[in-house]
Amino acid sequence: MKLKDIQVLNEKETRGGFGEGIYEIGKENENVIVLTADLAGSMKIAPFIKDFPDRFVQVGIAEANMIGIAAGMTIGGKIPYTTTFANFSTGRVYDQIRQSVAYSGKNVKICASHAGLTLGEDGATHQILEDIGLMKMLPGMTVIVPCDFNQTKAATKAIASYEGPVYLRFGRPKWPNFTKEDGSDFQIGKAQQLSEGTDVSIFACGHMVWKAIEAGRILEEKGISVELINIHTIKPLDSEAILNSIQKTKCAVTVEEHNVIGGLGDAIAQVAAKNFAIPIEYIGTKDTFGESGKPAELLVKYGLDTPFIVAAAEKVMARK
Repeated sequence: MKLKDIQVLNEKETRGGFGEGIYEIGKENENVIVLTADLAGSMKIAPFIKDFPDRFVQVGIAEANMIGIAAGMTIGGKIPYTTTFANFSTGRVYDQIRQSVAYSGKNVKICASHAGLTLGEDGATHQILEDIGLMKMLPGMTVIVPCDFNQTKAATKAIASYEGPVYLRFGRPKWPNFTKEDGSDFQIGKAQQLSEGTDVSIFACGHMVWKAIEAGRILEEKGISVELINIHTIKPLDSEAILNSIQKTKCAVTVEEHNVIGGLGDAIAQVAAKNFAIPIEYIGTKDTFGESGKPAELLVKYGLDTPFIVAAAEKVMARK
């Protein structure tokens, strides 16, 4: 497949995919419970609340309590989905997640919206850029960062039958929606290959997958053969897909809406260092907090926009 052939179906918020997914899985599985910390509207869970009021818990602005309540619910066989912004889902409640969920292996689904710079005007206090690193370091925690509305919906439904704690990260703005509507191209722990190539591997997650597609199209027009892989599951990581790719291209670019320290890039580099060492260029925030601004402008300012990915690919190929 060529990247130019990928078609945008529409533009939708990835958090909307969560809202649709939780409603559909709620209809299918009566053990699914939704908890929120005063953010029902932002998390798009109104349809679930309307049809399943007895399976909804509004805890108010008390995120630590929400995690504790969810952990307790799993003992009775329930499948609790906690919902709030990514910053409050992780940084604010890390101790509770570590002790009550991860350490004891509770089947809690931590669903986090408004992640990364594309949160926009709410600024640095809300734009967490460290959460992937925080969560992937917890033993037994699965970490999923879907790329668009359809994939977020598919992931939301899939984690209900996936045993163990899960961190599901998605975003606020409308974004190009291009994966299969039925979710058949999503499987937990299995990378999604969007194009085959021999010159450079690009690994991306979340909103940045679309930016990587844009960059890949520009590179293809220059005659560069791009292998683009959507690493929607950061943990467990699809090491086989990564190794198969870098053994062909012998260089890689990693692209994430997250600090380059501790995120997707570090995960890819660890696989490469242990098995097949190659030059790697990182696209992500460089050990910094965000700031208030329009999402598109912030991606440019912090070096995450399409031209930066193109430049990184050309640079890493020259390093081979």
